[in-house]
Amino acid sequence: MKIVVIGGSGLIGSKVVQNLGGQGHEAVAASPRTGVNTLTGEGVARALDGAAVVVDTSNSPSFEDTAVREFFETSTRNLLAAAVTAGVRHYVVLSIVGSDRLPEGGYMRAKVAQERLVAASGLPYSVVQATQFFEFVQGIVDAATDGDTARLAPVLIQPMAADDVASEVTAVALGAPVDGTVEIAGPEQFRLDELGRSFLAARHDSRSVVTDPGARYFGATLKERSLVPADGARIPGTRLDDWRASQPAR
Repeated sequence: MKIVVIGGSGLIGSKVVQNLGGQGHEAVAASPRTGVNTLTGEGVARALDGAAVVVDTSNSPSFEDTAVREFFETSTRNLLAAAVTAGVRHYVVLSIVGSDRLPEGGYMRAKVAQERLVAASGLPYSVVQATQFFEFVQGIVDAATDGDTARLAPVLIQPMAADDVASEVTAVALGAPVDGTVEIAGPEQFRLDELGRSFLAARHDSRSVVTDPGARYFGATLKERSLVPADGARIPGTRLDDWRASQPAR
């Protein structure tokens, strides 16, 4: 079965391509590196020709509010039009747990817009909403840093390994469309501020974390459960300590 992975050269997409290929499918990595530009439409129709499934793991090159909205809306419209023409039977998009609960964040608004376009397309679809990846926690701390201090809210967070994200996305792609949302998350909950301290300590980073209930998260104000899934989420098993043990020595 031909499955096209949009963003197939990225962190999650490349793992999904590897997973699918290992299971005997024709997995096509589609990205600007392979001549597929979803924003301009270049190469999209060619890549999707004959595809049974499309998996969109792409990300915007800019997180600025207007640019990220334009990226997800324009690229998704281009992909959906090509998917309809190609007769795609399952359209899968990777999104974020809590995206609809954080309307102050421009990136989250853009992801919600993307999800709505897919749901309204008429194609059989599945939206996979994942919690934050272990691999991105350091980026969260960096974004919250001013000088030598990072301000993080003491709210719940339930991060997961990128390998687990890719495995779950692969499983959804090979299953029947749910015509709705599947939430996935890690097996452990932490407080965001404490997790930030843990990551800085692991890297021997001298910055300090200040616990600030009003601290913004990429422009959005967080509530206690803004970043964690509802009951019924899929919970793969990689724990933080196991993930850390698997990482190359720095």
